[in-house]
Amino acid sequence: MAAPGAVSAIEAGLRCRCPRCGEGRLYRGLLTVQATCPHCDLDLSAQDTGDGAAVFAILIVGAVAVAAALVVELTWSPPSWLHLVYQIPLVLGGSIVLLRPLKATLIALQFRHRGDDFRA
Repeated sequence: MAAPGAVSAIEAGLRCRCPRCGEGRLYRGLLTVQATCPHCDLDLSAQDTGDGAAVFAILIVGAVAVAAALVVELTWSPPSWLHLVYQIPLVLGGSIVLLRPLKATLIALQFRHRGDDFRA
């Protein structure tokens, strides 16, 4: 078992792994955090990132969607309905893909900087 802080918070977050050992899976479903790490038994039951991950996902996906809309509009000037054809999958898919690693990264950063909350 690694000492607290031995695993990079960013690496653990992007891989969706335990913030202490970097080995155990953090999620048991799409966004449901496991009660304990299956590898090092770190108690994860009380950890909650709130809406932080969603806010970051909205900002990132929103910037990409607006940039894509501007490029498509200025390049081809398609009808408005055609923007929906690519924007809806882009926004929904991008949000779902980003939520897991962003939430895991916030949990790992909380572990790194507020480790006493994990032991409480």
